Amino acid sequence: MQDWLWASAADLGRGIASGDIDPEALCDAYLTAISGDTNRDTIYARLTEDRARSEAGAAATRARNGLRRGPLDGVPISWKDLFDSAGTATEAGTALLKGRVPQDDAVVLANATHGGAVCLGKTHMSELAFSGLGLNPVTATPPNRHDAALVPGGSSSGAATSVAFGLASVAIGSDTGGSVRNPAAWNDLVGLKTTLGRVPVKGAVPLVESMDTIGPLARTVEDAALALALIEGGVAADLNGATLVGKRLLVLADYADSSRDAPRAAFKHAVERFKAAGAIIERAEIAAVGKAMDLTPLLFAPEGYAIWRDVIEASPHLMFDRILERFRQGRDVTAADVLDARRKRQAAEAEYLTATAGYDAVILPTAAILPPDRERLQTDEDYYVAENLMALRNTRVGNVLGLCGLTLPTGVPMCGVMALCPPMQEERLLRLGAAMEAALA
Repeated sequence: MQDWLWASAADLGRGIASGDIDPEALCDAYLTAISGDTNRDTIYARLTEDRARSEAGAAATRARNGLRRGPLDGVPISWKDLFDSAGTATEAGTALLKGRVPQDDAVVLANATHGGAVCLGKTHMSELAFSGLGLNPVTATPPNRHDAALVPGGSSSGAATSVAFGLASVAIGSDTGGSVRNPAAWNDLVGLKTTLGRVPVKGAVPLVESMDTIGPLARTVEDAALALALIEGGVAADLNGATLVGKRLLVLADYADSSRDAPRAAFKHAVERFKAAGAIIERAEIAAVGKAMDLTPLLFAPEGYAIWRDVIEASPHLMFDRILERFRQGRDVTAADVLDARRKRQAAEAEYLTATAGYDAVILPTAAILPPDRERLQTDEDYYVAENLMALRNTRVGNVLGLCGLTLPTGVPMCGVMALCPPMQEERLLRLGAAMEAALA
């Protein structure tokens, strides 16, 4: 049973289908592992044990009767604590929402439940999802897989660590500026950022509604594909025959070259592996990227503050001061500036898609830096601000340009490689990711 904790979700599903794995025993194995892990309370905000056992029992009955609902029927997964869960508190990592208990499941959780997935519980996160570091002195900061002195990445911090520590087979997180891909990279996982609007966000606590997306953190690209199908109630991408032969990959040169030493070296190694597998590699700088990234101060904080202003200003003392300050950066921005920025963003998106139309994907290091020291982040404000911006610099490219993105582990700890594809091209991205994964194996 200990082996189950480290198996891919797809393999667990196949084991259930063949009769080799009993969903109830699988659920108990995970719940026992979680309860006995010293990191339990810093990874999980709360468990849903009764729900998990009930869902596992139903999955076991379906399996015995040949009525499985899909490849992940009976497989235990975790949920970031911003997805509403009926009858169980959903607090989004903030004391501002303490005791908030929704009546209904978020649409993605309802879809996953209908598909037979077993809900293990809710994972810790950055406060209101507004940080790429994963540091949260208000609730909890999960440990980085490699070094507890380092932050795990955010805002889907507990989501990443629940999988990295063998306490969930797959996790569902959200990505507004890199919050799936960054913690996935820093904990050596696969992370998928979906296109805005592809996966329903109803029942998810918002941060920036014009940017919020939902996606899985997983051990393999196959798991990510299956989890995407699960949460949107669709059919998983066909990964059979995926290859890099003849695929044209464009390195975003300035972002790759200006990443720090370890991520840059790991990325260079990954690119060489892709080339050896038959990919055609080119390098360029794309002017539209810089144009879009220059707009970020007008795209994130103003909308986030508009959503949360009344709640924040009613009890600002309850917030981690760094997060409070980030929200308040949007307080005095004018509506005219925001609307102008959105117009310019749309133009940059069109320019980017034209410039990259001849390529299968744009690639760059997932994060420009390694995870920072958690203690210094709490005591050194300048360090916090600088590291948080750098943590999300590369991933934010995908958000501001409306792309879908996938991060893969490179084999170098805490260093990921990211591929970006045009909007609504997740199936193409996942097939490419499967080929990249094979090249890096």
